[in-house]
Amino acid sequence: MTDPAPHPAIFQPGDPPRTGHMAFLDPDGDAAVTVAENLDGTIRTRQAPAALVPVGQAVAALARARKDPRAHPAARFWGAVALVALQLLTRGRILPGVSPGEHDSWRAGPLDAADVRRIRELAAAMPASARAIPLPPATAEPGPDEQDGIRHVQPQPGDVPGEQDGGVRLPDAEGLVRAFLDAVADAMPRSPGAVRATGTTPYAALAPVKVPHLRPWAEEVSAGLDSGVRLSLRLEADDLAAAEFRAVVQLHSLADPSLVVDAGELWQGHDPGLGPRARIETTLAIRRAARAWPRLQRLLDSAVPDELTLSDADVEDLLAGAADRLAATGVDVHWPKSLVRGLSARAVIGERDSAPSDMPSFLGGHHLTSFDWQLALGGRRLSAAEMDHLAEAHRPVVRLRDQWVLIDPDLARKARQRDLKPLTGLEALGAALTGTVELDGEQIAVEPTDWLRELRERLSQPAEAAPPPGLAATLRDYQLAGLRWLAQLTSLGLGACLADDMGLGKTITLIALHLHRAGTGPTLVVCPASLLGNWEREIARFAPGVPVRRYHGAQRALEGEGFEDGFVLTTYQTMRLDAARLATHPWGLLVADEAQHVKNPASGTAKALREIPAAARVALTGTPMENNLSELWAILDWATPGLLGPLTRFRARWAKPVESGDGDAAGRLSRLIGPFLLRRKKSDPGIAPELPPKTETDRPVALTTEQAGLYEAVVREIMAQIAESTGMARRGLIVKLLTALKQICNHPAHYLHESGARLPGRSGKLELLDELLDTIVAEDGAVLVFTQYVAMARLLQQHLTSRGVATRLLHGGTPIARREEMIQSFQDGRIPVFLLSLKAAGTGLNLTRADHVIHYDRWWNPAVEDQATDRAHRIGQTRPVQVHRLIAEGTIEDRIAEMLAAKRSLAEAVLASGEAAFTELTDTELAALVELRS
Repeated sequence: MTDPAPHPAIFQPGDPPRTGHMAFLDPDGDAAVTVAENLDGTIRTRQAPAALVPVGQAVAALARARKDPRAHPAARFWGAVALVALQLLTRGRILPGVSPGEHDSWRAGPLDAADVRRIRELAAAMPASARAIPLPPATAEPGPDEQDGIRHVQPQPGDVPGEQDGGVRLPDAEGLVRAFLDAVADAMPRSPGAVRATGTTPYAALAPVKVPHLRPWAEEVSAGLDSGVRLSLRLEADDLAAAEFRAVVQLHSLADPSLVVDAGELWQGHDPGLGPRARIETTLAIRRAARAWPRLQRLLDSAVPDELTLSDADVEDLLAGAADRLAATGVDVHWPKSLVRGLSARAVIGERDSAPSDMPSFLGGHHLTSFDWQLALGGRRLSAAEMDHLAEAHRPVVRLRDQWVLIDPDLARKARQRDLKPLTGLEALGAALTGTVELDGEQIAVEPTDWLRELRERLSQPAEAAPPPGLAATLRDYQLAGLRWLAQLTSLGLGACLADDMGLGKTITLIALHLHRAGTGPTLVVCPASLLGNWEREIARFAPGVPVRRYHGAQRALEGEGFEDGFVLTTYQTMRLDAARLATHPWGLLVADEAQHVKNPASGTAKALREIPAAARVALTGTPMENNLSELWAILDWATPGLLGPLTRFRARWAKPVESGDGDAAGRLSRLIGPFLLRRKKSDPGIAPELPPKTETDRPVALTTEQAGLYEAVVREIMAQIAESTGMARRGLIVKLLTALKQICNHPAHYLHESGARLPGRSGKLELLDELLDTIVAEDGAVLVFTQYVAMARLLQQHLTSRGVATRLLHGGTPIARREEMIQSFQDGRIPVFLLSLKAAGTGLNLTRADHVIHYDRWWNPAVEDQATDRAHRIGQTRPVQVHRLIAEGTIEDRIAEMLAAKRSLAEAVLASGEAAFTELTDTELAALVELRS
């Protein structure tokens, strides 16, 4: 069962507790349980299908269901109980025991008054559906379940919908909650550490072990599970100047939290009302507390464990974390009321510096800013003299401002070492944005000074900027906002990533930025070869008179008009070859268009691009992150080097926590990168309301007899090889299988590598393509046909030419001049059908003549398909765009289409890496994916 949240969840206890199950009532479940339900006001029982999940495996899913709006109320309820169980485990509230069936078991405990209250509140809130599995008929003697804390009762009104009827007996709500807590406690801590904790091996094993001989020991250890005493330590000092402390043992009644007595009173023979086992329970409680703070072991060596004389080291130990460890075990530490504990520390950035006069130089790393610890007492900052006095103190108590102050050793250390390593400008800015900085591997909160806060505000609220003179276009509101944002960042010498959706006008925004920065030097644009012509045309159209030169081809040179204050255009391949030469020229702005080309920082292209200096850098991309956060790091670290730190540190500090679901880390990362990354989507309100509608349709087609025969033969042959293979060989065979099946779905001639063969009548996709193109051409429409295979595109061109349909084919090997001629002829309406290789033409092109887009075969990453579609559905398009995805029925394409339609966001995350995402499937899972279904 992939998602248990929507189903009713019922806990079924077991003996030992860890063998209990969660029964999720699911029509597709492979088990059956008897449940009670309301039928016309009468309680009846019936058999219901269910999925039975061991409680230890169900805890994580239940915890997530607690806040899932889709979850069934019963699943949300048990999620709340699971959270309490995990909290008890975190606090170390588990005890070894022996179950009614004589098995080794862990139990939740000891429980304090707050725990018991919480359990009773949960029990009172239990929905009827959470305990709808009735109990067996009552017997004269208590059964094992009753001995295990689950009472059999006649249902009351509200137990299940309707009144009681027919003697249906349900578990007691509180007993069921307690049994669940025991089950989680019994399932989770089974590790070698359990042997050390108990001194016996059964408590570390998953398999139940009969241990009747351990029952007396377990009963002694768990005495006072829900009643008895709880410890606390009251610290007293007769002379604070001498700082001589005593820890007095206090006893609290779990049954009556208002009853508190000193241990000495109990040992004097008085009966304070703690019960006849109070001394034994106190001794056991001290023994448990001594595990958290071994210093308490000395109490057990005393005839009367009433108080303990503490040294300075003991007090410092309590302040440094021992008190927190004791609190986690339920032992509170109470300090003298006359002692002040209001001392605090904060890390302050830039306090000893004035605002830099040259902000680009500061942010470029040419100057450092101060980073210090600042201490305060009761919110009032300590003076330098007071901090010196604190630094010189070597005892846990110091006199400050006419009062005795308790000094945490960590705070004393900060007072002694208050000057921290200075920060670079970008490090200081990053700390001001996130509110934290990493110090000795730990994230600490920081406070920026006024000028850093002002810088932060400047980044979040860019200054007004009018459209620059010389721009032959009217910027849309969001484009003007993008210009202001880019102008603000680049004026500070900072880089930026403009990550608008394809078609929203990143090119014109960048042209406007160049005009706005007039006089700062030339702009070098690095882009895919297919976009050189587009950039040249857009510059000539929107910035007439601005020099534009291509640095490309055999005769390329860095002299002449355009190299002083205009645009210079080059390709990634040329840039990689001539990076050292380009680095010698003073660039005012360096632009990486389709910046996902450098998402791999280890690639030669990415390394070469980093070698070229510029006053400012801008990355343009519609997909700043396709697979993981490391790709985002690569782009932003090129644009603003040093902002995110080295890649290894970025992965540890940001990528790993965020990709694991850490919401706090995601929020801090968003605050850090937010000023440097502008992402707008076509669907955003007010962004591009003038865009015509886009209709997407999946068009299933049947395989021909030839295709079906080839498909089944390939599955049978390669699956047999996969079953005998391991490691890289197996992964290679899986990729080979998936590729072969997709080619067969396209056309048998594609898979068989036939050239000049007969094409009609052999492929369902080709027949449907003919039908679609006949209609589109007859209506004077224009269409883009995308395929990921150049070989298939050539077959399509051969077929369509034989039918008299004018086409052009653009792929990675098409010369640049020929590409531009093809694009212009399509845009001018001279050809109705444009065949394109998805990898070579899926980004950057303006092909708004098309009002239809056909994806002949499916790409594994839906984001790539969307980018290809955006060649037509972009600003400048005036007609509705229809997108047709051809899908071979009953095949792997059909299965992938179902996954994309069911949960597109998941598909983007899981399928983004292409065939590699499927190489880790088991043989059974793979067979289910590729089998041919009718």
